[in-house]
Amino acid sequence: MPKVAVYDMTGKQTGEIELNDNVFGIEVNEPVLHQAVVMQLANQRLGTAATKTRGFVRGGGRKPWKQKGTGRARSGSIRSPLWVGGGVVFGPQPRSYAIRMPRKVRRLAIKSALSAKLGSGDLIIVDTINFAEPKTKLVINMLAALNAADKKALIVTGQQDEVVEKSARNIPGVKTIVSNCLNVYDLLYHGKLLITKEAVSKIEEVLA
Repeated sequence: MPKVAVYDMTGKQTGEIELNDNVFGIEVNEPVLHQAVVMQLANQRLGTAATKTRGFVRGGGRKPWKQKGTGRARSGSIRSPLWVGGGVVFGPQPRSYAIRMPRKVRRLAIKSALSAKLGSGDLIIVDTINFAEPKTKLVINMLAALNAADKKALIVTGQQDEVVEKSARNIPGVKTIVSNCLNVYDLLYHGKLLITKEAVSKIEEVLA
């Protein structure tokens, strides 16, 4: 099991922690990572784009002119797709873009992302993250002390902490999530990953 240093919010090393090889030490599976990101982005699409076919455009119930004898092309409705103001042929209709992945594959993708962060040295274990009051400057100082201020940072906590979320939400490129909301897109999008010891134990409990 790989040993990783544990730091406090001031950047001082307070000890070490052994990470589970089955979660943080697997071989990175890039195709699965790509599939997970595609799934996550596709599931965010609303799919509400819609156009009106000739059956939904108002009007056009009366035949514009008689079938024969006028010298013009025969026509049955002013709402034909050939007419200005008519219906749209094969236009977009409301649909779902949702993609499904097996649970084991989704977990494999998260483990691959975590292992990639550890391998690149962008994984930082923090003993605890707690602030007395919501203050953006506290998070900025913590990121600077942990050498994580130069990249986008993802802060993962063991449980929801409103004070930490409010302190970090105004910083561009910084996001706070709970360990049970961990996802591949956020792991890959953010350069630095800050995880509390409590979050590590919960992640290993689920994924190991």
